[in-house]
Amino acid sequence: MAGADGRDDAVIDPALSHLARQWVSAVRQTNFLDLSAEALQRFFEQQTAALRTGDPRAGDAAGAALVAVGINSPEALRRSIGVLFQLPSADGELIGAFAAGFARASRQKVLDDQERIRRAWSRALSDAEDSLQRELHHQAHHDPLTGLPNRVLLYGHLAEALREAEDGARVGVCFVDLDEFKTINDTLGHGFGDQLLVALADRLRSCVIDAGHFVARVGGDEFVVVVRDTKGPDELTELAEAMLAELNKPVRLDGHELAVSASIGIVEQAARGAEPEELLRAADATLYLAKADGRARYAVFDEQRNAQQLLQYGLTGRLLGALDRGEFELVYQPLVALQDNRLRGAEALLRWRHPDLGTVSPNTFIPVAEQSGMILPLGRWVLRESCMAAAAWQRSHPGTPLLVSVNVSPRQCTDPRLLDDVRHALADSGLEPANLQLELTETVLMQSTGRPVQTLRTIADLGVRIVIDDFGIGYSNLAYLRHLPVHGLKLAGAFMAGIRKLESDHVDEQIVETVIRLAHTLQMTVTAEGIETADQAARLAALGCDLGQGWHFGRPVAPARIPAVRAPAEA
Repeated sequence: MAGADGRDDAVIDPALSHLARQWVSAVRQTNFLDLSAEALQRFFEQQTAALRTGDPRAGDAAGAALVAVGINSPEALRRSIGVLFQLPSADGELIGAFAAGFARASRQKVLDDQERIRRAWSRALSDAEDSLQRELHHQAHHDPLTGLPNRVLLYGHLAEALREAEDGARVGVCFVDLDEFKTINDTLGHGFGDQLLVALADRLRSCVIDAGHFVARVGGDEFVVVVRDTKGPDELTELAEAMLAELNKPVRLDGHELAVSASIGIVEQAARGAEPEELLRAADATLYLAKADGRARYAVFDEQRNAQQLLQYGLTGRLLGALDRGEFELVYQPLVALQDNRLRGAEALLRWRHPDLGTVSPNTFIPVAEQSGMILPLGRWVLRESCMAAAAWQRSHPGTPLLVSVNVSPRQCTDPRLLDDVRHALADSGLEPANLQLELTETVLMQSTGRPVQTLRTIADLGVRIVIDDFGIGYSNLAYLRHLPVHGLKLAGAFMAGIRKLESDHVDEQIVETVIRLAHTLQMTVTAEGIETADQAARLAALGCDLGQGWHFGRPVAPARIPAVRAPAEA
C-alpha cells in the first residue's frame, strides 16, 4: 500500500507508525470525522513523518492540517500535544509551532464558516425577498378570491394591446355582470356567494382563456374579457353566446342548485386611437342596455343609445344639487269637469330649468332621478309645494274647492316614509285631504302588495284621492281594482287615439264608453288627458267622462293663475 506522501508503507519507521496509531486513537473521539480508519491512519503517518525532522515549519503545517480534516477541538489539540511529546525530535519550539498552526487554522476556519453562513443567509434573504416580491406583485395584480387578473392588470393588458396594435387591427371588450347576484348574497350569505363566484369564474376562465383571450374580475360580480385582433363584431357575439351558455348552466353548491344568468355589454372597434378607459366605459354602459332589455342577454354598442346614456350620466351629477339650487319649479295644468265645463283643480307638473341645459324634459330627467334615488327628496318637495299651492287656492276661493293632483313615482310607492310625507305635507300646508289627489301608474299599483298597499289604504282613509294614471297601458283589470284603494282612472293615450280623429271612430268610442261605465259601477271617476279641441271634449262628455285636461282647457301655468282659469266655453 502506498503512503499518503507517495512512499511505500515499508519505508515508514515502525516506531513512527505505532505513534501514528496512538495519535489516531487519541483524537478520533474528539470530533466527528468523515474519514475511514485506513485513510485516517495514512493521514497521521504523513504528519508523524513530517514532524520527525523537528522543523517548526512542519509543526505549523501539521497543526493546520489537523484543522483542515476536521480535527479542530481544544481537546483534540491537547491530546495531540500529549502524543507528539513522544517524538525524539519534539521540543518546545516544534510543539509551539504545531499549536500555533492549529490555532491559526482554527481561527481561519471560524472566519470561513462565518462567511459561508453570511453568504448562505444573504442568498436565503435574497431568495425570500424575490419570492415576497413575486407574491406581492401577484397579489397586487390578481383577485384573491378567484385568482383572475384584477382591474390593475386589466388596464395594463388592454393598454398594451392597444399600443402594440398594427394598422387595421381591431379589439373587442365584453363587460360581464351576473344578474341578481345581490339577491343570492342577501338570502344565502356572502360565503355562499363567494363559492358561487369562484365556480363561475372557473367557467369563464375555461371558456375564455382556452380560446386565447384575457379575462379579469373587476368588481363584486363583474368580469371583463379582452379579445385582440378581432375579425368583427360577430366574433364577439359568438363568444358572448358561449359565455352565457356556460354561465346559465345550473350551479350545485352545498345541496343548493342555482340558476344563474348574466348580461354582457360588447364593444368591438378599431384598436388604433382607442383608449382603455373609453373602451371599458362604453362596454359598461352597453352592459346596462342589455339589462334594460331584459337581462340574460348581450347588447352590442350602439352610438345613439350610448349618447342618450351619456346624457343621463351627466344629468345624474347635475341632479344632486339642483333641488338645493332652486332649479326645479312646478306648473299646473287645469282639470275641468266635462259635464258643466267648470274648473275642478289642476295637475302639478315638474319642470327643471337648468342654467346651462335650459329646460330639461321630465321624460329625460325623471328616469334618472328614479334610478339614482333623487326621486325621493324630489317627490317629497313636489308633494309639499303642491299642497302649499292648493291650500293658497283654498284660502283665496273658499267657496270653490280645487284639488291638486300629484304624481307619485314607483320608488316613492315602496318608500316607507310616503305616509309620513303625505301627513306632513297636509299638516304644514293646512290643505284639506279631500283636495289632494295622488296619481300612480297602473303597473306600480298592480304590482304593489303587502305594506305598499296598506300604506295606500291608510292614505285613502285620510281622505286623499288615489287615481291610476295612464290606465290601459298595463295589464290590470277593473275587477281586481275594486279591491284596491282607487278612486279614479286617467285614460291612457291609446284610448284617446280614436277620439282625436277628425272622423268618429265608433269602435274606439265604444271601448272608452265601456271603460267609463265599468269605472262608474265601481264608484270611480274617469279623467281624459290630451284633449285638444272642443269637439273632443264634447264627445267625451257625451260618453260620460268626468274630467278632462289638455291644451283645449289651458296649458300648464304658474300656481297663482289656476283659480283664474276659465274653460273655453265660459271665456
